[in-house]
Amino acid sequence: MKKNIILSSGKRKTAIARAVIREGKGRVRINNIPVEIYQPELARWKIMEPLLLAGEEIVSKVDIDVKVEGGGFMGQAEAARIAIARGLVEWMKSEELKRKFLEYDRTMLVGDPRRTEPKKFGGRSARARFQKSYR
Repeated sequence: MKKNIILSSGKRKTAIARAVIREGKGRVRINNIPVEIYQPELARWKIMEPLLLAGEEIVSKVDIDVKVEGGGFMGQAEAARIAIARGLVEWMKSEELKRKFLEYDRTMLVGDPRRTEPKKFGGRSARARFQKSYR
């Protein structure tokens, strides 16, 4: 018997999330913590957005395990959100769900490519230079 498993990933800044979606009873875990008790609350709501948009009848049939590392708590939440949304679209093979996600918020499926610029010599950050005085 072949098990139906979908792997998806999401990135935000330096956070990387990997989601495993399989048949189940609607359990969603982020780093082995149930999403219902995930802290902080702001990050929890960010992660739950694709689940609420997809609807209870879809989410109650799958188990979602997400592993997130790197970045801050909000970057991790947004990376997990991208991984979950992409996985659900792939699981359902539904253009309607994809359209719903894109209409609600495009960053749910399409990542934000911005990254921090590396620091250069002659200053304290990427662009700022040390001041100089000739007197």
